[in-house]
Amino acid sequence: MEEDAILQKSLKWLRDLSKGNISHELEALTLEGLQIVPAQKGSIHCNFVVPTRASDPDGNWHVGAMATLIDDVAATAIYSVVDHVKLSLDFSISFYSTAKIQEEVEIEAKVIGEKGRLTQVVVEVTRKGNRELIALGKQWMASDKKGMKPSQVSSKL
Repeated sequence: MEEDAILQKSLKWLRDLSKGNISHELEALTLEGLQIVPAQKGSIHCNFVVPTRASDPDGNWHVGAMATLIDDVAATAIYSVVDHVKLSLDFSISFYSTAKIQEEVEIEAKVIGEKGRLTQVVVEVTRKGNRELIALGKQWMASDKKGMKPSQVSSKL
C-alpha cells in the first residue's frame, strides 16, 4: 500500500477514536477535541484543549486521561509506519508538570526504532506557546499477528 494511503488510514483511525466511532467511551471522552496537525509517516503532531470531563479534583488534566491519549497517539504513529495497530509491551510516562482544564497543549509522537515485530515510539506532551514539557511517554509495541486490524485492538486502560 502506498505510504500516503497508510498515513491517511492511521489518521482516520485516530479521528474515529476521538469521535467514539470505533472505541470505548473512555477513549472518546479523553480524546474529545483532538486536532491532528502536520503528520507524516512515523510522526504525528496534535493540538488539544484539555476538556472539563478529563479533570482531577484539583482542576488539572487527569493523569489517566493523559495516559489514554498518549497511548492512542503513539499507536497512531506506529500504525502510520507498519499499517496495523500493535499491542503495548512496555509503556512508561514521566510527568513533569500539570495542565489545567481548557489549557491548550501539543502532542508529538515519533517512531524512533523498529526491530522485527517490535516498534518503539516516544510521545511528548508540551504546553502550547512555551513548549514546557508536561509529560514524556515511551512505549514499545509488538504484534503477534502480521497485519492486525485496528478493530481487533482495544484500549488497555
